Order: sequence, then structure tokens, then C-alpha cells
Amino acid sequence: MTFRPFAHALLAATALVAPIQAHAQVQDAAADARAAALVGRMTMEEKLSLLHGTMPLPFFGDTPIPEGAIPGAGYVPGVERVGVPALKETDASLGVSWVAGLRGDGATALPSGLALAATFDPELAREGGAMVGAETRAKGFNVLLAGGVNLVRDPRNGRNFEYLGEDPLLAGTLAGESIRGIQSNRIISTIKHFAFNGNETGRNFHSTDIGEAAGRESDLLAFQIAIERGQPGSVMCAYNRVNDVYACENPTLLNDVLKRDWGYKGWVMSDWGAVHSTEALLNGLDQQSGEQLDREPYFGRLLTEAVAGGDARYVTRVDDAAHRIVRTMISTGMFDDQPQPGGVIDFDAHAQVARRVAERGVVLLKNERDLLPLARTARNIVVIGDQADVGVLSGGGSSQVAAPGGPAATVRIGGENAMGPFSNALYHGSSPLAAIKAEAPNATVRFAHGRYVSEAVDLAAKADLAIIFVGQWTTEAVDVPDLSLPGNQEALIEAVARANPNTIVVLQTGGPVVMPWLEHVPAVLEAWYSGAKGGEAIADILFGDVNPSGRLPVTFPASVDQLPRPVIPGIDQPSAGLVAMGETRPSFPVDYTIEGADVGYRWFEAKNARPLFPFGFGLSYTDFAYSDLKVEGGDTLTVSFKVANTGDRAGVDVPQVYLTESPGRSQQRLIGFEPVSLAPGESRTVSLTADRRLLGNWDTQRPGWSVPVGDYKVFVGTDATSPRLNGQARVRASRLRP
Repeated sequence: MTFRPFAHALLAATALVAPIQAHAQVQDAAADARAAALVGRMTMEEKLSLLHGTMPLPFFGDTPIPEGAIPGAGYVPGVERVGVPALKETDASLGVSWVAGLRGDGATALPSGLALAATFDPELAREGGAMVGAETRAKGFNVLLAGGVNLVRDPRNGRNFEYLGEDPLLAGTLAGESIRGIQSNRIISTIKHFAFNGNETGRNFHSTDIGEAAGRESDLLAFQIAIERGQPGSVMCAYNRVNDVYACENPTLLNDVLKRDWGYKGWVMSDWGAVHSTEALLNGLDQQSGEQLDREPYFGRLLTEAVAGGDARYVTRVDDAAHRIVRTMISTGMFDDQPQPGGVIDFDAHAQVARRVAERGVVLLKNERDLLPLARTARNIVVIGDQADVGVLSGGGSSQVAAPGGPAATVRIGGENAMGPFSNALYHGSSPLAAIKAEAPNATVRFAHGRYVSEAVDLAAKADLAIIFVGQWTTEAVDVPDLSLPGNQEALIEAVARANPNTIVVLQTGGPVVMPWLEHVPAVLEAWYSGAKGGEAIADILFGDVNPSGRLPVTFPASVDQLPRPVIPGIDQPSAGLVAMGETRPSFPVDYTIEGADVGYRWFEAKNARPLFPFGFGLSYTDFAYSDLKVEGGDTLTVSFKVANTGDRAGVDVPQVYLTESPGRSQQRLIGFEPVSLAPGESRTVSLTADRRLLGNWDTQRPGWSVPVGDYKVFVGTDATSPRLNGQARVRASRLRP
């Protein structure tokens, strides 16, 4: 493909921006006017009723489940007198949550957020979001608690699998497109958890401390990009404190950054159990969610009393909060087109969406001797470990999804902490063993569960190939203590690799792990939590039906000693989770000022540290070459180059553009990426234009983005440590509003 058609398409798309923006402004004005009229007709009691909700689940003693509620995460009654519908809320980003099977239904499980991020594909993110949104609507819910965009600052965070990696451009872009897909179903999506919610240990009590500029250039930028692209109806604030102020009553975050600087028009809902005062309303919170989990009904009886006390600030904020909620219902289209339970779901079609995400998200980390793809002529294969005969692992917590009929297997993890009773590793019924047998119908394929190393070694020694599945289960509210594979899995890998030189390791993890066994195995796949069709997707990669194209959205450290905080802050503290019921304990700091904005690969670059695998890394069964670099300056940088498939297989490459130096500052930032699908011998010109915020720095003296004049250096590469082309251009000085 030549540059001309691409440029033509780009110009055509640009020409549409102004009319689209104008249409959006007209819609916004109409939604505002209609919401103002509705809220103006409400009594104070009716407005207050929109500002707090319950969990409609049978876990709270005498608290009744409201009539019309669907068992799920939340319910906020509507105002029937003026036609405002109730909010019916469900988790989460990876599919409609299982809720322990209380509804007697199931849903399609997308692969984990990290698997989606590994695709580097905004279109695939939007497609996955649209699928999950469709199932949400079909089940009668109108709010999906999706949009997790917290950056991976600590690879041990138990919730990393829900999120989209360590880079603000990648995470913000994919989160925004996923939200767009969800809301295309005329339902509301949240974005969460605002902000700096990067550790689960003591999440209700700790304070993540960070400077203003570093915060704006990292986590907050990810949220800002996602909100701009996706326009989520609601922002969910986080459990933790930020600079010693609870995120859900932090006026800097909610009033100054979100509502003033970014002009956000939706509403802010709390996380469940994250409200600590009625004053939170004045500080920017609009709605208390799941009030049974808080110490008091702060936005119920206590807010009613505050309004009755005559404080005009509360009256003004109640009106504003109610307006934001109603306006969002109208602007998303759900007000006039309410979902009804019992909608038809095409599970077969949706499973194929999950399969595409899984296939594109698998990362080939090692492939010595071109062991992969496997030859279907192999006569004797042994598959070992991690329930591979049953299905693929999934992450736990509120985002847990299970198919109709329930999980294929449940393994109790347990524990004495608050989440112990809910700590069960669930497996989706997509058996890698069955998929491998289908790919190799003429081979003898045996299975060993791996509990006995001697049995696995004996089978491996007699086989042509050994494929070991290993897992690391993670869940919200609990961080993993280190980056090892739990149980005897590392010893199992070592022993099997000694018995069979053709050993392939398939990782099913919630994030990075260390690999003391890496030099002993020729091939490694990172499959993450691979969702409803993960077994088939993994087999597709192993046998070459699909050429691997996943790229790491997070750095894999060589050891925890390379991290900004080698010891998890507060690891000796109780890891109180969702069932804390408003319990208060002394705070402890999580010092993000150590790395500041240098999250992930930027930290490794600044420290000149060599990771196990860098951000953006991933191998292919074909080869790609880059050439014809052109870097143009002006108000920003535009980088164009040619990508060619020089191998003999079709494949998808993900070229990445990194800023390496700006005037007076040596740094590293991802400023562009694009997945490129190429047939053998095909080439294509890629052109990427940088968001000026990624070139600039946050100015705390004159708040806003400052882009200094001067020369800016970039490289085009295959990952954060592998430049292929280098260039530079001069950029004019400019300033951008917050």
C-alpha cells in the first residue's frame, strides 16, 4: 500500500471532525436542557434518592432487595413520578460478572485486560467492549462498571489483570475504545478507579503519594485520554487515599482535575465501601454506591439531615449531582431505550470475539530452534499441568465471569483474610488438551496433572514434545507476595525440561513472573487469562493457525529488586477488602514519588536496568523490516516509515515510536503505535502523529502542558529497548490547557 491512500483516508477522517464535534455539542445542549427540566420538577427527597444505592444481593441481613432490582453490583431507584429510570449496575470490564451464580445465568468471558492490551489494537478493544455491552443490555442492566485504566506500577498488584498495562497512551487509548464499544449499546460505562489505585494491599487505608507534575504525566494522563476517547458516563473513584486524602472525597482530583480542568459532565460514583463522610459531596463525589459496605449511609439519612440544616452548599451540590446523573442517562440514550432482562445473546458469535482477542493477545516470549509452530506430524505429545484437561484459568474478584452452566472447575485458594471465603480460582471450559488433540489428530496426546513431578517426567521423557501449562491466580483485594509461580510449578518445569529438550511453557498469569527456568526451555508463551475460547486460541498459536502478534503491555522484571519498591508497602498490614464495612485503620504510605512519572519501562530506562522482557516485546513466526523513516516537526511530531513483511507467513507487526530526548531532558515515552497486518512480501507506510502532551511536561507554576521549542529525538522499534530507526525534528513552543 502506498502512502497516498492512507493520507487520503486521514484527511477525509479529519474533515469529519468539525461536523461530528458540532453535532455532539448540539446533543450535549439538548441533554442538559432536558435534564434541567426534569430535575427542576423533582422534590428534594426525589433528588436525594438518586445519590445513593444498594447492593441487591442476599448478603446483608435484613436489608431487602428492592423490587425491580437484578442481583448484581448495585441498584439506585429511579424517580417514577417524572419518568427517571432506575440504575441497574453490574461488574465488569471482562464480561458480565458471575456473582457466584445467583442469577442462574452466565456470560462470555473476554480475556484479561492485559491480554487485550497486548494486542495494541484499539479496534479490537472497541469490538470487545461492544460484545460485553450487548450482553449487559440483554441481561437488563444499564450500567457496566468497566473501564479499568489504573497503570501497572507494581507487577505484584492483584488487580493488574483487569487493567491495560503501564503506559498512559496505550492504556488510555484501549480503555477509551472499549468504553465506546460498551456505550454503543445505549448503556452507561464507568471508568475506574480514579486514581492511583495501584496496590491492593491495605487498599482501604493506604495513601498513594505523588507530586502534581508526575501524576498529570502518568496515571491522570491515562484517565484523561480514555475519557476524551470514550466519554464514559460515570467515573468511579478509588478506595485509597491520594496524598493522604481519600480519593472519593479528594477535591483536587474530583473538583479541580476532573470537573474543572477536563470539563467532565458525567457523574462520580464511589467504589463500594469507599465513602467516609457526607462532606464528600462537597468535594466532588456525586453518588454513594453499595451503601451497605460503608460505615454510614452518608448520602442517605445523613445527607438529608445536612440539607435540612440549611447549608446552601449541600442544596446546590445535590442539584448538580442529580443533574449530572439524569443528563448522563439522557446523553447515552439509555433513558429512552431501557434494557429489559431476557434479551437474546448470540454466545457463539460472542465467543469468537473473545477468541480473536485471545489469539492476538498471546505473546511469544521465546522460540529457540523455531520449535514453534509445532508440526502436526509429531507422533507423541504430553500436556502437563494447571487443569489443562479442563479449561483455562481466570482472575478472581468482582470481575469474575463464568459461562452459562458455571465454571468448568473451581479450585479453592482460601485464606484467613477478609477475601478468604471468596478466594476460589475458576477455570473457563475451554480445554487446551482437547484443542491440542483436535490440532494433532494423528498423534498420541497424553495428559499429566503435574501434582507428581515423577509422573510428568516419565511421560515427558517418552514424548516428542512436552507442553507445560502453569498458572498464577490473582484477585482483587490481595497482592501476590512475589513474582514466582506458586506451588511446585517451577520445579516441575525444570524437571520436565531436563527430561525433554522440546519443552514448551504456556504461562497463564495475572501479570509478570520471574523465570529462573528460562534458559532450560526453548519456547515460552504468555497466554494471560485467555477467556471463553482460550484453549482453542492457545492451540491456534502453538500449531501456527495464527501467527503470534501479542506485545507485552508491561515490563517483566528480572527480580523484585529492580522495582521502585522491592518490598510491597504495608505487606504486614491486614489486606481488608470489599467486606471492610467502613472499618477504619491507620494509613500507611505508598511512595509513588520514587518513580514519579517514570512508570514501568521508563523506570528501567532511567535506572539503566535490564529487564527479563521489555515493554512492547513479542516474537513472530515471520520477520519484519523497517525503512524510509521521515520525522516532521512543527506543532508536534509526525513520524512515518515503511514496514515490510520479509518472511514467508502472513503476520501482524506492532511498530512502536518512542520519544527519547526533548529540549533539556533525556527521557523515554511511547508516543505512537499501530498494529499492521501484512502478507508475505507486502509493505505498508505507517504515519503516526504524537499527542503534544506526550512531548511536553506539566507546568506546576502556570498549570498546563508546556512544550518547549527545540529538537525532539525519536526511535521506531520493536519494543522499548530495541530501536530500528532513529530520527529527530524541531517542534515549535506551545502551551496546552490542562
